[in-house]
Amino acid sequence: MKNITSKILELANKYRDYTTENLSRLIKIKSLSTQEKEVQLELKRQMEAAGFDEVRIDGLGNVIGRIGNGSKILAIDGHMDTVDMGNMDNWDFDPLGGEIKDGFVHGRGTVDQEGGPAAFVTTGKILKELGFDKDLTIYFVGSVMEEDCDGLCWKYIIEEEGIKPDFVISTEPTNLGIYRGHRGRMEIHVSFYGVSSHGSAPERGKNAIYMASKAALEIEKLNECLKHDEFLGKGSVTISEFVSGSPSLCAVADFARLHLDRRLTWGETKESAVKEIEEIVAGMNAKVEVLDYSEKAYTGLEYGMEKYYPTWKLPETHELVQTGINTFTKLFKTKPNVDKWTFSTNAVTITGIYGIPTIGFGPGNEVLAHAPNEKVAIDDLVKASAFYAGFVYEIST
Repeated sequence: MKNITSKILELANKYRDYTTENLSRLIKIKSLSTQEKEVQLELKRQMEAAGFDEVRIDGLGNVIGRIGNGSKILAIDGHMDTVDMGNMDNWDFDPLGGEIKDGFVHGRGTVDQEGGPAAFVTTGKILKELGFDKDLTIYFVGSVMEEDCDGLCWKYIIEEEGIKPDFVISTEPTNLGIYRGHRGRMEIHVSFYGVSSHGSAPERGKNAIYMASKAALEIEKLNECLKHDEFLGKGSVTISEFVSGSPSLCAVADFARLHLDRRLTWGETKESAVKEIEEIVAGMNAKVEVLDYSEKAYTGLEYGMEKYYPTWKLPETHELVQTGINTFTKLFKTKPNVDKWTFSTNAVTITGIYGIPTIGFGPGNEVLAHAPNEKVAIDDLVKASAFYAGFVYEIST
């Protein structure tokens, strides 16, 4: 491995500008969820130019590149959709400029999350140049629609494409740490049904807004006493939307709805989270429901899933985590930071639903995800491309 390690580092540094320029080209293409077509075509072109054994686009629009044809399967995943720009006054540079300056690539998606795929394209180029021939198949996946629905892309890949890896690396930003879990999440609607009456005589009606408001205050209290996990932290719940309706502005509201963002720590489930809210609204004319997602991909295919994204974590002693630690240590002569994400990733489906072990390793700092002035260090990109290649050899031994 030592000889291979030296060669990997040498090639990762040799292709520094190649990785950087590839990312810059991706950043210049706006790629919101369900609108990724052009960036996917560019990623496909980059994989083909790097010499991948096979590159194709599946029915949902994921780009799937393959190297090797072994019995074990590793997938390296990075989503290609981004959030929108937000208030342009908060940006000091063009978010679609892909500017390369002062050791960084600048723009929307550099951290969340096209930096990972740009790095793994270089990994593929390195593996082909080294003549990788171990008993391993590597799928490099540029996935879609993650920002709208975490893990939907992998539901499609596993259930419709029939690709079920033995293990996965997520290239979401980890500040070059090894991440081994994160909280789950779910979206809940709580609808309240009242009785309208003329606003001059509210006592004749039943105000749905008052019901919802009482429930909202109890939900605020609930947030303070949710379960805590030593590694993942505390569960949380917050109201992200409050809507209401009435026959007119001169009438008692006969409808109100709360939208809940629920983050689930270890040991919390869809059932337990729903039950907590049902207990709060007991005795009210109210309905609690977990939402569904269904949307058309840029390919025209409509696909969906329930908006429940399970919590997951791997123990630090897990073989996959240890392989990541060993890879990092051999390459960079120091121990990595082993931690967790604050936000959610495609691993909610990969690991949370299908039980496929996943670790995270990606360029960039997650604090810049969804933020203005997003940028990624070029050094991070180089190290990530080396890490993925080193991991491939480490897991093959």
